[in-house]
Order: sequence, then C-alpha cells, then structure tokens
Amino acid sequence: MTPEIRAIFQVAGIGFLVAILHTILKQSGKEDFAYWTSLIAFVAVFVIVIGYVDHLYKEIERVFLQL
Repeated sequence: MTPEIRAIFQVAGIGFLVAILHTILKQSGKEDFAYWTSLIAFVAVFVIVIGYVDHLYKEIERVFLQL
C-alpha cells in the first residue's frame, strides 16, 4: 500500500474513531471531553496533511527549479 493511500485510511480511521468517541462522551454528559477529543483529532489530522503539503511543495519546487 502506498504512503498516500495509507494516509487517507489514517485520516478516515481517525475521523471514524473520533465520531464514535464524541458521541459516547456527549451522551454520557461529558461534553467538554467530547470537544477536546475532537480538537485533538483535528490537530492530528492537520499535522498529517501539513506533512503531505510540505512534500508536495518540495516536489513542485524540485520540478520547476531544475536548471
């Protein structure tokens, strides 16, 4: 499995788990923990995406700045 496909599955898995955790925590009356869980998951996914955007930027720079 390529790293790009693996990253898509990681993001989808994080989203799925956070949706379940958020629902469980909210139903049990722990809304603060539910929101913190969502925020932490958002930051984790953001870090994954930023890594791939950085890689994309370096590849574009490598292609267009070759002399």
